[in-house]
Amino acid sequence: MKKKIKPYVISIAISLGVGIISALLTRGNMNIYEEVRTPPLSPPSFLFPVVWTVLYILMGISAAMIYTDKTASKRQKDSALYTYAASLFVNFFWSIIFFNMRAFLFAFIWLLLLLYLIISTILQYRRINPVAAYLQIPYALWVTFAGYLNFGIWFLNR
Repeated sequence: MKKKIKPYVISIAISLGVGIISALLTRGNMNIYEEVRTPPLSPPSFLFPVVWTVLYILMGISAAMIYTDKTASKRQKDSALYTYAASLFVNFFWSIIFFNMRAFLFAFIWLLLLLYLIISTILQYRRINPVAAYLQIPYALWVTFAGYLNFGIWFLNR
């Protein structure tokens, strides 16, 4: 039982760790969301850490499902997990670009790269384990919504 849980704990810790470190690096600039004009449907700022925590947990679970899969080849799993790792890397830097640098247009373009990587991850995961792919869909939807918010903030505050 312990062997089966360990990859999940590690994978969730990695994804949550990425989010926590990024949040720590940007926490001094999070007030920007309260200072800028935001587009319609903008949620209150307290909602973001709650949603991201759930998403990071889902991301970690799905990555562990791929890592522990016994049916796919090592090459197939490595490719999917490298794409996922690239998305974590891009995700990490988005908040720094948006909150610390206040480069809203560049952050939006960076977010498009992130969405591409998430969709690529979903497509690769689907070939290995469809459930793992489905667990990534909320992440893709939230990043799409974040893209709307990011673009709206750039547009309304240029």
